[in-house]
Amino acid sequence: MPIPRNRFGLFLLVALAAGLSVGCGKKDATATQKMVYKGPTIEVNDVLTLISDSAQLQVRLTSPLEQTFETGDQVYPKGVKVVFYGDGGRTVVNTLSGRYGKFEKNKNLYTVRGDVQVKNDPKQQQMNTEEVFYDKAKAQIYTKPEMFVRVKTLTEVLTGYGLTANQDFSRYRIMKPEGIFTLDQSKTKP
Repeated sequence: MPIPRNRFGLFLLVALAAGLSVGCGKKDATATQKMVYKGPTIEVNDVLTLISDSAQLQVRLTSPLEQTFETGDQVYPKGVKVVFYGDGGRTVVNTLSGRYGKFEKNKNLYTVRGDVQVKNDPKQQQMNTEEVFYDKAKAQIYTKPEMFVRVKTLTEVLTGYGLTANQDFSRYRIMKPEGIFTLDQSKTKP
């Protein structure tokens, strides 16, 4: 190739050579790696989910935000409230609420955290704790054994660690009760 005699031609030749040398360099390693998105695939505001059986309302779930992931799991980062119905969907039996919720599809399990309250309206019972699990298939509410719970009824306040209860919270058991308990002596005598 002959050397150009004017300055523009020389500049063009140098620019072309510099461009070729840059283009022949190593490829950026991050550009060839695939990025896998692990965030929510769907986000819904002001969620209302109704679950029925034989056209009778069983459960009503509400939340300000629901995020659904590719696995089918759902997260309620702004809180969740679950209302359980009885009598063919005509009466509220129990409510479960907290500041954060998560549903794991493969386990059919809800986890509710942060100022958790479980209320049985007909029996006027209320349980407070920081984390509770709701197993939808077994219709059971429970905590980890080391989780502190407080149950308030019309006549007493019970505290302890670990709890299992049926879905409507009409029957419950505290694994390791603590506190002062009043016994009615008239009911224990034959």
